[in-house]
Amino acid sequence: MIDAMPGKDSAAASTGHPAVVIDSVSKTFRLPHQRYSTLKERALHPFRSRVFDELKAVQDISVQIAPGEFFGIVGRNGSGKSTLLKCLAGIYRVDTGSITIDGRLSPFIELGVGFNMDLTARENVIINATMLGLTPKQARERFDDIIAFAGLEEFIDLKLKNYSSGMAVRLAFSIGIEVDADVLLVDEVLAVGDAAFQHKCYQQFERLKSEGKTIIFVTHDMSAVERFCDRAMLVEKGKMVTLGAPREVARAYNQLNFAGVVHEAVEERRHGDRKSAEITRTWFENESWQHVSTLSQGEFCFGLFEVKFLEDMQDPIVGWALHTQSGQTVMAASSQFERGETGAFKAGETVVVKIGFSFRFSAGQYSLSPVVARAGNAADIVDEREHAATLLVFATRSTGGLVDLDQVLEIKRA
Repeated sequence: MIDAMPGKDSAAASTGHPAVVIDSVSKTFRLPHQRYSTLKERALHPFRSRVFDELKAVQDISVQIAPGEFFGIVGRNGSGKSTLLKCLAGIYRVDTGSITIDGRLSPFIELGVGFNMDLTARENVIINATMLGLTPKQARERFDDIIAFAGLEEFIDLKLKNYSSGMAVRLAFSIGIEVDADVLLVDEVLAVGDAAFQHKCYQQFERLKSEGKTIIFVTHDMSAVERFCDRAMLVEKGKMVTLGAPREVARAYNQLNFAGVVHEAVEERRHGDRKSAEITRTWFENESWQHVSTLSQGEFCFGLFEVKFLEDMQDPIVGWALHTQSGQTVMAASSQFERGETGAFKAGETVVVKIGFSFRFSAGQYSLSPVVARAGNAADIVDEREHAATLLVFATRSTGGLVDLDQVLEIKRA
């Protein structure tokens, strides 16, 4: 292994010696392309050479992670993020490049694999805690905390072969969180257990952050990335494609993950005679004026539509509505109520109507329906395009209901 090499990443370099250095790491798997399906085929072709395909799971990834940093790794299924984590844990040996970790490592990967199913939870806790670096005395001293965190007080003397898979994984996580590690590798642990256990996991993350632990966190939960991570990295097809602020990486992940999905299951319908004007384009933009098809809940955005006038028009009414995927109208506005007169427009002229708002609605798919009507009568429709543009909104935190008011819950004793 090489020594940590400063200068590859400013965030790590600024704090001095990095906690983790990933330097030009690549990992390739050889997958058999052709197999014998029968004993007869093997006998008839004894000298046939086996053909392998190469799967480049990780390709030339370099990053430095600072001490005390909460670093997220995100990506779609099969992108290589879990392979990279297993390389960090020493489960896989890298083909090229090197990994340097400063301090004791605790991997939360494939939790419960080291359990002996014929032993009780009590016995497994002591054995696994000592395997992870605690002394037998420390393991016994922390035993009650481990069992309480897992919520398994009634089952401590039950053999693990009688545990459900969820109970076993909760126990494994509870052991790992008590280990005195400098660097923690966490792979999708928030999928463990019910909502109450997940809430306790969140609380532990807050504690670990406050203690300055270095945590590398692999997840599909973008709200967790934005809540906990100092930086994040997006991996696609084994390559690092984005490295930076969690919000930007979460946006890039959702753009990638939902590309081609956002326009499904919504059929555009059109009304009006289109004699005087027509709506030629409809789209969404973020606050940086970039065209978007996905958005984070709470972000400011614009709904825009382009109108081409085919005849002279005086004070046309322009309006729009925002719908859920099921067709429920959640917002609507019209120039008839917002500003009254809109002005005079000549045949051949093209204008863009823009509506800006903070997207406070819950996660889901939404569509924009613009309309142009003749002056004085909103029912005299010139052109209306229902569901002309669609937007997929992803959550930045768990919330119920249709609208997120960014509320704050507070409890005080009387």
